[in-house]
Amino acid sequence: MDELDTALLRMLQNDARRTNREMAAELGIAPSTCLERIRGLRERGVISGYHAAVDLHAIDRSTQAIISIKLRPQAMAVATAFQSYVMDLPQTLDMFMVSGGTDFLAHVAVKDTQALRDLVLALAKRQEIADIRSSVVFEHHRRTTIMPL
Repeated sequence: MDELDTALLRMLQNDARRTNREMAAELGIAPSTCLERIRGLRERGVISGYHAAVDLHAIDRSTQAIISIKLRPQAMAVATAFQSYVMDLPQTLDMFMVSGGTDFLAHVAVKDTQALRDLVLALAKRQEIADIRSSVVFEHHRRTTIMPL
């Protein structure tokens, strides 16, 4: 990645709806060069997709939580099946497999604390869960621009 790739990556992360012509003009390059560079970033897997950011308050899912989950038995097949199950839940935003005293952290968004309670209790009924704990998220800040180090 050179300076031009880095600049294009920053521009696309800040606003992926900008036109190729706009970015090319801002960078002082030909539109064809801009298009080819972006194509190269996609082909190399640097850009993995384009997504719309959703305001959770606007869709009535303003209560966020991190749910810590420990599984039993400690088997990869169990972990893989459980991870798929949680990722298929509409409340799940992100899922992390982690080391330490917990096996998974699930970032969820629901309507209110009652909906969070219902979700945690439903998860707790699953046989493979040895321990489950939840922490309400008071504030969430996401970095929207990620650059190579």
